[in-house]
Amino acid sequence: QVHLVESGGGLVQAGGSLRLSCTAPGFTLDDYAIAWFRQAPGKDREGVACITSFGGNIYYADSVKGRFTISRDNAKNTAYLQMNSLKPEDKGVYYCAADRGSYYWYDPNEYDYWGQGTQVTVSP
Repeated sequence: QVHLVESGGGLVQAGGSLRLSCTAPGFTLDDYAIAWFRQAPGKDREGVACITSFGGNIYYADSVKGRFTISRDNAKNTAYLQMNSLKPEDKGVYYCAADRGSYYWYDPNEYDYWGQGTQVTVSP
């Protein structure tokens, strides 16, 4: 069983920044696309960003384009989500997910492996 581990969440004021990390102890992520999803209370889980294996392709939700940057360091077996200019509506639990290949990167059903999530709160 693969377990992804997220870190880096927290409380930040609007306009601030956070960097989330995702790793998988004992499991190599090189061949996997990594995506970040978020879920606010009472809402569906939504795709935020995705990076394919070795970073060949990157995708973002329209709501975060220009503010968030997804990246990966395969030597460290870690993926990142740099979040700048945070807004209160970015609040939620952020999850990383991994899959060998997804036709619809924003569809959580495409992903086999998930982390436990990390909370991001943005105060006005």
